[in-house]
Amino acid sequence: MAGAVRSPQSLRAASARARREGNGFGHAQVAQIQRARILAAMFDVATEQGAENVSVAHVVERSGVSRRTFYEAFSDREDCFLAAFDDALAFASQRVLPAYASGKKWRERIRAGLLALLCFLDEEPVIGRLLICESLTGGARTLERRGQVLARVAAAIDEGRGESANAASLPPLTAEGLVGGALSVIHARIVRPGQEPPPMAGDTLKGAGRLLDLSNQLVSMIVLPYLGPAAARKELDRPIEPRVSDHRDARLLEDPFKGAGMRLTYRTVRVLLAVSELGGREPGPSNRTIGESAGMTDQGQISKLLNRLQRLGLISNTGLGPGQGAPNAWTLTGTGRQLTKSIRTHTGTPHSGGQAGAHTTSSQ
Repeated sequence: MAGAVRSPQSLRAASARARREGNGFGHAQVAQIQRARILAAMFDVATEQGAENVSVAHVVERSGVSRRTFYEAFSDREDCFLAAFDDALAFASQRVLPAYASGKKWRERIRAGLLALLCFLDEEPVIGRLLICESLTGGARTLERRGQVLARVAAAIDEGRGESANAASLPPLTAEGLVGGALSVIHARIVRPGQEPPPMAGDTLKGAGRLLDLSNQLVSMIVLPYLGPAAARKELDRPIEPRVSDHRDARLLEDPFKGAGMRLTYRTVRVLLAVSELGGREPGPSNRTIGESAGMTDQGQISKLLNRLQRLGLISNTGLGPGQGAPNAWTLTGTGRQLTKSIRTHTGTPHSGGQAGAHTTSSQ
């Protein structure tokens, strides 16, 4: 029986351990955030200076991480750029592939997929420039990956042979040439955004310089060799009605700590998440409660870190404080809630604590 009796200290430690396990956050998640910061910096620097001019030093300086952290995530600059290209491609695919699959006939699939792509490139110009333009100078591995993607696009376009009356007379390079031509037009508009296509009857949407305004002419160009002039002309006269999409996952390509004015550390993130989690269970967790949840036993360290986060405007103290009759009671500010939300988005870290977690999530 004596062995079953637990001291207050052991009970407190067990509670803190349970909260840590419930947060589901560890060093692996910090590495995920660091990777996101590095890739966000690669996106920014590559599109500003050109991929061929980017060095590891540029990425490290922009991201705010150390060279050691960079090389823990990537083997070299090209490896980092290829990862950025793959991430950008994945986010674009989330928009394009469902739209393409929604069409029953080949022409409708091509049109829906192209409109989705052009909308995405308009909404995410940094991603678009990296995908379409900077990937040409991103390195041999990126060029190989780009070629594989374009080959799949050409194969999808060449499915038009199945609906063509003159399929036998079409040259083998028809689809590859169409992909190259369309890509060249899009590339030119991204590099020189002021260059607009001639207005067409179907271009009813307003907005100068949008890639979406190319859609009718590009679809017409693709349709022409397979379905003939009448079908191509019909595409020129169609209203531009892009598929409505709620995918906003490109936010994962952003640096969650950008503008926070602080260095990312494991303890910093754990403390922010602890304030977020515990704030839904009690009026405002104290220094000791936060320290236990974050795995920090040194009260001097936790006090110093909390005060720093307060100066940065990420948390606020709603208690009276020491010497005023009540302990500190910490809560996230609006900026702090946005930052912790971004951290959870990047790492897939859920809220724990049942209704408390749900309450905190809704407030974000």
